[in-house]
Amino acid sequence: MIRNKLISALIVLFLASAPVSAQPVTIAAFGDSLTAGYGLPAEEGFAPQLEGWLRAQGLDVTVLNAGVSGETTAGGLARIDWALTPDVDGIIVELGANDLLRGLPPEAARENLTGIMEVIAKRGLPALLAGMPAPQNYGAEYKAAFDGIYVDLAARYDAIYYRNFLQGIGEAGDLADIQALMQADGLHPNKEGVARVVAHIGPLVVELVERITGTE
Repeated sequence: MIRNKLISALIVLFLASAPVSAQPVTIAAFGDSLTAGYGLPAEEGFAPQLEGWLRAQGLDVTVLNAGVSGETTAGGLARIDWALTPDVDGIIVELGANDLLRGLPPEAARENLTGIMEVIAKRGLPALLAGMPAPQNYGAEYKAAFDGIYVDLAARYDAIYYRNFLQGIGEAGDLADIQALMQADGLHPNKEGVARVVAHIGPLVVELVERITGTE
């Protein structure tokens, strides 16, 4: 009898101490080739590496690959509705690199990203908004206008703000170290580069999970 009571007490203690954040969570990684895993085997892309990182932290998280190579903010706006399937509990938004490559107006990117965040907000989904800083060669005015989009929208829609999706690679060291983390095209991370991206953004994704589960 004493033994059974002891076992019951241990079970209750275990259940009481189990983190609420261990509940299953599904996050959509919504973006362009950087989230799609361009040039990499499926298992080496951002979504699977992030999922593995989160599970290593003891979190039961599934990360859906909702990236499309070549996607602009306009393309993202066109497909955000159907990308938010009923199983999605939260979202990482990573768009803007292809707008920059094409030199598209910051005003258009702002309008498109606003539309995307509006749809997410209406679904009541927590979001992490990852920026993509404009290069200096576009001029100070363009850069200020483009970079400001992410700061403003994160504040407006109470999203978690991450300044630069590739920040983990940018902080790798000198130019040779950075190049070693990139594919031959110089635009997309290799497997090790993605791992650096994941390790850097990972803590903020944990914060996103906590928002989803109400364990902040």
